[in-house]
Amino acid sequence: MHLSLIRKFALKWWSLSRHCTLAGLVIALSAPEALAAAPLTPVLMTTGAFSEREGVVFVAQDQGFFRKYGLEVRFVHVRNGPVGRAALSAGESQLHVGSVTGATLGAVAEGSDAVFVAGLINKLTGTIMVNNKIRTPADLKGKALGVSSMSGGSWIFTMLALDYWGLDVKRDGITIRVVGNDSVRAQAIAAESIDGAQLGYTFSAVLKNKGYRMLADLAQLPIPYQGTGVLARRSFIAASPDTVEGVLRGLVDAIAFVQVPENKSAVMKSLARGLRFLAVEDAAEGYQSMTGLYEHRIFPNVAGLRNVIRLLGAGNEKIRRIKAEDMVDDRFVRKLEKEGRFR
Repeated sequence: MHLSLIRKFALKWWSLSRHCTLAGLVIALSAPEALAAAPLTPVLMTTGAFSEREGVVFVAQDQGFFRKYGLEVRFVHVRNGPVGRAALSAGESQLHVGSVTGATLGAVAEGSDAVFVAGLINKLTGTIMVNNKIRTPADLKGKALGVSSMSGGSWIFTMLALDYWGLDVKRDGITIRVVGNDSVRAQAIAAESIDGAQLGYTFSAVLKNKGYRMLADLAQLPIPYQGTGVLARRSFIAASPDTVEGVLRGLVDAIAFVQVPENKSAVMKSLARGLRFLAVEDAAEGYQSMTGLYEHRIFPNVAGLRNVIRLLGAGNEKIRRIKAEDMVDDRFVRKLEKEGRFR
């Protein structure tokens, strides 16, 4: 979704909300009992990712956890993270679900007031899937790896893994190609147009079932990272703190819901819907990973932010000067912890 389309969508969304509010007042005049039903606050939240990592948002929508806190959250998948963050910076969306990337750091280096208000997944996730000719990380030398965008989440995941393995893109002749989201990257591996890529667990399972090799489960590597988190502008936080808090409360409820085994069927249905699977059974692998993905205490990961600043700051002085602590606002998470929501 292009930025201009997000702008049109946002304007339409806010316009509809005003009409809904007016309609609510008319109903209230004719039906006194309707006075108790306050209109929901519309929230536009974007993501550039497309995997089980976003499953908790699908669950929060389907189970009514956002509505519980007076919010009507519209969750929009855009082409990639930079597009989502551009919409956030332009005020066309209120929140963005994503990880720390080159685009995030670049925007902050240029004065953006976007900060992480929560860290839902504070580690690398997914796998590095490759064709069967590749057996060890050293075999990646001279090969082509696919990403969704340069400096985006999948690029960061890939670069941190290569860094951990002591590999260098230029020195070792590794080609990085912009291919597309998880689904498209999985198809590209199967079509042999790339040799490997970082993928979420759901799409990794599709390739594994076809006989492709998992080179590594990134969650098992000791690499500090601020994975999937919630970003908001400081200006929006100041103007609408209740909205930000309500979204986080809804996500905390959804994380707790995912952890209950009896809710497996409902969670799989939400994941299948969100990832546009034709069969609910296709979400089984994603569900299994979801149960262990999310943080119990959803604090942003300062150490993870600092690690990416180190990686990207090597070639960019402005990024090198960023302080990781300045990129978080954990006031809402601290409030939730004080209330005992993380026990």
